[in-house]
Amino acid sequence: MIGCPHGIHVAEGGKVRLRIGYSAWIVGVVQFFVIHGIAESAWARPYSWARNNISDLGNSHCALQSDPAPRYICSPEHGLMNVSFVTLGVLLVVGAALTGGVLWRSSRAAAVARLLLASAGVGFVLAGLAPADVNENQHVLGALFIMATGNIGLVMAGFGLTEQVPARLRWGTTLLGVTAITAFGLFLSHHYLGLGMGGMERVAAFPLLFWALAVSVRGLIRRAGRMHDVAPRERLSRAG
Repeated sequence: MIGCPHGIHVAEGGKVRLRIGYSAWIVGVVQFFVIHGIAESAWARPYSWARNNISDLGNSHCALQSDPAPRYICSPEHGLMNVSFVTLGVLLVVGAALTGGVLWRSSRAAAVARLLLASAGVGFVLAGLAPADVNENQHVLGALFIMATGNIGLVMAGFGLTEQVPARLRWGTTLLGVTAITAFGLFLSHHYLGLGMGGMERVAAFPLLFWALAVSVRGLIRRAGRMHDVAPRERLSRAG
C-alpha cells in the first residue's frame, strides 16, 4: 500500500500531460486556420485557395511570382502568418511528445510515427522562420518535413495508435496519410486534377492538421465523459 500514492500521482501526471498534448494540437490547428483567414482577407487582390500556395501568405515582399504558376503575391499580414506557422509547428511537436501512453502503443511503429509527426511541426517552424522569398532552400526543406515525412508519419500512426482507438479511426488515419502523400506527389509533378496548384497543396498539407484536431477533440471529450462517470461512483464510495 505504501507505493499506491506514488502510482496514483504518476497516473494523474500522465492524464495531465495527455490533456496538455491534446490541447496543444487543438490550439495550434485552430489558430492556424484563424490566422490563415485573417491573412488572406488582407490581400488587395483576392487570395485564391486554388491558385495560391499556402506559403504565399507568408512572403515578405510584393512581387510577381512565376514558379510553379504565374501569380502576383502581396501579403500585408505576412508577419502574422509566419508567427502562426511557427506557433503551429511548436504545438504539433508538444502534442506529439505528450500524447504517449493512452493514444499510442508501446511499439517501434508508434515511436517512429510520433517522431515523424513531430518532424512536420519542425517543418512548419522552418517555413515560418524562412519565408519562401527570403530563404527558399530552408522553406522548401520545411515543406518536405510537412508533406513528406509528416505524411509518412500519418500513415504509420494508423499502425501505432492504441487499440483503445476504434479500428475505423486507425485505418482512416492510414488512408488519410496515403491520400496526402499521393497528393504531394501530384503537386510535385504539377498534376492538379482540376484543384489548382494551391488546392492540391492543401490536399497534401491539411490532412495531418485535420487528423490532429479530430483526434484531440475526440480524446478530450472522451476523457471528460469518463471523469463525469467516475465522479458519482467516487461519491458513493465515500458515502459507503
